[in-house]
Amino acid sequence: MSQVIEGSATQTKYSAAKAWLRALELTAPIAKNPTRIFLTVIEESAARNGDADALVSDREGLTYRGLAERANQYARWALGQGLAKGDVVGLLMTNRPEYMAVWLGISSVGVVVSLLNTNLSGNSLSHCIRTVAPKHVIAASEFVETVAAALGADAPEKIWAHGATDGPQPRIDLEIAGLSGEAVEKDEQHTPTVNDLALYIYTSGTTGLPKAANVSHARVMQWSHWFAGMMEVQASDRMYNCLPMYHSVGGVQAPGAVLIAGGTVVLREKFSASQFWNDIVRWDCTLFQYIGELCRYLLHAALSPLETKHRVRLACGNGMAPEVWEAFEERFHIPRILEFYAATEGSVSLFNVQGKRGAIGHIPAYLAHRFAPALVAFDVDAGQPVRNEDGFCVRCAVNQAGEAISKVVSDPTNVGGRFEGYTSKEASEKKMLRNVFEAGDVWIRTGDLMRRDEDGYFYFVDRTGDTFRWKGENVATSEVAETICAFAGIEHANVYGVAVAGAEGRAGMATLVADESLDLVALRAHLVDRLPPYARPLFLRIRKAVDLTGTFKYSKTELVREGFNPAASEDALYFDSAEAGSFVTITEELYDRIQGGAVRL
Repeated sequence: MSQVIEGSATQTKYSAAKAWLRALELTAPIAKNPTRIFLTVIEESAARNGDADALVSDREGLTYRGLAERANQYARWALGQGLAKGDVVGLLMTNRPEYMAVWLGISSVGVVVSLLNTNLSGNSLSHCIRTVAPKHVIAASEFVETVAAALGADAPEKIWAHGATDGPQPRIDLEIAGLSGEAVEKDEQHTPTVNDLALYIYTSGTTGLPKAANVSHARVMQWSHWFAGMMEVQASDRMYNCLPMYHSVGGVQAPGAVLIAGGTVVLREKFSASQFWNDIVRWDCTLFQYIGELCRYLLHAALSPLETKHRVRLACGNGMAPEVWEAFEERFHIPRILEFYAATEGSVSLFNVQGKRGAIGHIPAYLAHRFAPALVAFDVDAGQPVRNEDGFCVRCAVNQAGEAISKVVSDPTNVGGRFEGYTSKEASEKKMLRNVFEAGDVWIRTGDLMRRDEDGYFYFVDRTGDTFRWKGENVATSEVAETICAFAGIEHANVYGVAVAGAEGRAGMATLVADESLDLVALRAHLVDRLPPYARPLFLRIRKAVDLTGTFKYSKTELVREGFNPAASEDALYFDSAEAGSFVTITEELYDRIQGGAVRL
């Protein structure tokens, strides 16, 4: 543990160098072997050691041979339905080994699989399905009615149920049972290459409707092989995955990295803080993947007698809050944390191989020309990077926050640097930044603000859409939330800006989940001591639970819309009154006075 996290500079550099070298070696052949897609990798593993466990869960299990055969059955089903290369099939199913078999098989014959969010229904689900216009939708039995209700008269050609239902939908599990699990011959199929689309994976939709990102077979291969190299996955490893499989991390990166090494992926239908360590020990897991607020949930969970009785050697993920990192590491005896930054639709990826607490990545100098993003000064009001007198973007100084961007390079061998965009050309164009540092160059916007320190470590600051201006200053919501969460008794803090009539910019507001004994006087003193006046939240909202997306990101759309209006919420609302020098309850009368300009802000 000490060698990785707090060891000598030589040991740290050596560990990082090995990780980068492994990742580069594993991903280098991808572009050179255009017909070798992920199912090919699984079939190769099945030929070597077919009886080894590939995917297991409390519901079912698939060996490597079983996974290859089941995927081939789904491939034959797709061909039997007359689906052509580029056609789309939607998939709505919770985590289970069958999930991966479905998309592996169908995508192997050139059909694109749309991974639908199991938390959606109604208009949101309908939007996601209509966006990609599938010919068929495969839904686990418990979601069949949800899909049918969401689509109504706009239903695709056919909805297939997986499992018994009371409806008239045909059952795909029965349909494939009679199909051969032998590999599909070349003359039977529409053979895709790594440059063809494999999946549509949706953005989280934290501030609007989700967008479908294009994911090629090349990116599936790149993600899985790169992460296998960075984590140094071995056949003896067992990865615990409770992240949703409709997401790039839970559905491709985490399981893919383990499967290419011949290891085992343990799947849980959904995250459970109370059962997490029981599962880790019961399944004898050596790795687990985290994202977003999952680690904070574990820290706030009751003590488990098994939380330090595990064989976990590595936790890999993104979104580990700086104030959580050390406590998580120490309480649960985690030998190594591998934090990374990546976006499903983006071409920027960063890895903190050295275990530097709070950092999201570091790129060796000898690879900077290929992987390092540029950080450019950002105008919060305009929502765009700052331009100089010549019309070009301005690079950030050391420790200056700016938007991370990556250059579009015409290099077919650089699979990881591709920008594949969204199904919407308009949405894809909005991600592009032109004439950045020279006339004609094109860069891709991440939408994330970062800073880089003197040693070359990158740190996440905020989403560009979350940062707001108040009193003429930029307020980074993530930094405010970090300060709030450092106060005892606060489990979650979702920070955002809200409009106040007659005031320029947006005032800070924080929705908190906290102990019933939360001391607002002490909390205010804590914030006054640690934050400048413009960054301190003027409004507080206290709730019993926080709204998270399926990928553990805070949802802000409704909170921003409701603002600090007591008529819009039954939650307790407070205002940091300069006159009273304390947080006071927001009544309808006080709300009207604030909106009428009668209260000093």
